[in-house]
Amino acid sequence: MAQNLQGKVALVTGASRGIGRATALALASEGAAVMVNYASSSSAAAEVVAEIEANGGRAIAFKANVANSDEVDKLIAATMEKFGRIDVLVNNAGITRDTLLLRMKLEDWQAVIDLNLTGVFLCTRAVSKIMLKQKSGRIINITSVAGQMGNAGQSNYSASKAGVIGFTKTVARELAPRAITVNAVAPGFIATDMTDGLKADAILQMIPLARYGQPEEVAGMIQFLASSPAAAYITGQVFNVDGGMVMA
Repeated sequence: MAQNLQGKVALVTGASRGIGRATALALASEGAAVMVNYASSSSAAAEVVAEIEANGGRAIAFKANVANSDEVDKLIAATMEKFGRIDVLVNNAGITRDTLLLRMKLEDWQAVIDLNLTGVFLCTRAVSKIMLKQKSGRIINITSVAGQMGNAGQSNYSASKAGVIGFTKTVARELAPRAITVNAVAPGFIATDMTDGLKADAILQMIPLARYGQPEEVAGMIQFLASSPAAAYITGQVFNVDGGMVMA
């Protein structure tokens, strides 16, 4: 099996669980050395690193809140010190603080915007400086169907994910002259900690394929955009992995 990322380095934010975990493992399977970023669960991040290493790969874990500029700088510096380059950035870290608009507190709005959108800005700005010098790189931002169609009780989350789409398209235009691609992946309802406790019956009625997606199915799309030579001419696009929820 070809390893298109052999000798390359991938940074995945929010990589200790869910889609981020599956993505870190998928990129490692392509030969990439992986920086496993996490915010709180050091044990879960260590498990991801251990699994990558058990399969013959290279990885380290680094704690950083990507909504904090200083912590992002430390994350990037640690990645460069360990691996010497960054070829793939996956902006995956995100949170929800769901409630109806009239009940939403400012701090709930701000926390979601800070991590889900400002975090993408901070990491992309920092990594793009490195990629511009390398004259190559692939950036994949994780958005959501909520950023395309809205979702009651998620005005903060939907706004942050819609912002990621606009950000992706703009940065794709700016970085294209240096052969850096920037794309977004929009998952639907994926079986992760974030979807635990939701009313499955009502949700499944919205999904033509009538099931939740798996983290590995989202990671497969990310893996293609990050590693495949066939993705070199794709930039500024949004790819839905949603069981058919959004058909535009």
